[in-house]
Amino acid sequence: MLNKVKSRFLSGKNIITNVLTGILLFVFLVSSNTFGQDNQKLAQTGFQFLTVGTNARSAALGEAFTTQDGTAIAMFHNPAGLSRMTGTTDVSVSQMTWIADINYYSGAVSLNLDSYGVIGFSFNYIDYGEFLWTRVDPTSEKGYSDILDWGMPTSYMAGISYGKELSDKFAVGGTVKFASQNLGSSYVPTEIIELEDGRDSVVSGTQEYIKGVLAFDFGTIYKTGFKSLAFGMSIRNFASEQKYEKESFQLPLMFRIGISMNLMDFFESINDINKFQLSIDAVHPRSFPEYIAIGGEYIFDEMLFLRLGYISSQSDYSYSLGAGINYSGVSVNYSYTPFDTFNDVSRFTVGFAF
Repeated sequence: MLNKVKSRFLSGKNIITNVLTGILLFVFLVSSNTFGQDNQKLAQTGFQFLTVGTNARSAALGEAFTTQDGTAIAMFHNPAGLSRMTGTTDVSVSQMTWIADINYYSGAVSLNLDSYGVIGFSFNYIDYGEFLWTRVDPTSEKGYSDILDWGMPTSYMAGISYGKELSDKFAVGGTVKFASQNLGSSYVPTEIIELEDGRDSVVSGTQEYIKGVLAFDFGTIYKTGFKSLAFGMSIRNFASEQKYEKESFQLPLMFRIGISMNLMDFFESINDINKFQLSIDAVHPRSFPEYIAIGGEYIFDEMLFLRLGYISSQSDYSYSLGAGINYSGVSVNYSYTPFDTFNDVSRFTVGFAF
């Protein structure tokens, strides 16, 4: 009898210790954000299209999505969230028009392999619109001539993810992805020829600026056992340095730690069909100041969703909102982000779960 009591006490003590450790770590990151605002980190990375969220649900929550699980869109935030998918297949397709009329298209599909975990595939494609290429041309009356055969800049990402529950509380996941960016072409000096009169003549040639790189994402989610309280961590866009000409650059590495809970767990009389999921992420990017993302999602009977998000330390926007409906496994979601300088951004996502 004494051993049973002692075992239960130690078990409870471990849970409390884990929860307190997570809370202290989270508070430490929040404090780092508060007292580290003077450390401005701007324009230190390339492939910035990897930092723009396209999914309507996560965008409406301010991208506070590190501990959200059970759907294919977890691949874009924390691949560990794949592990708790309950259905057989989950599909998501998103579209948005970003600032400067840049169109983003993304999609994800995940397959539940039961005891073998969950595997997923994701993609992102960016259309920068139409460009008018020109070059200096002293023989032209305009001083320049048009170039019609240089194509248009594009970017894309394709990845494969895997998530698995190691226990009923702890889940891990990872993503391997290939990202490519085509910035178009340019005339660059290739050779210097000395003329008969002693002058130098510069010969130019066409240089294409296309770069592809293999990158990795990692993540974990820990369910504390105290109601629905969960902690999560993710590292995204881990890759080697890249170079177009002389200067090297890194991908936008991003470290996030998050916490979430259904606050309706404290109101058992009404939590059967009502949920309010609160999520908070502390984010440490490589190329921007640290910030906090907060998202709240009200869920009625798993059919109606109302969302609101806030992101700190952003120069042109701070909050977002959205809504969604789900019926028989088919979901439609919308988010709206107002900007101070640029056009406001709307995102649309359609999902299928079966």
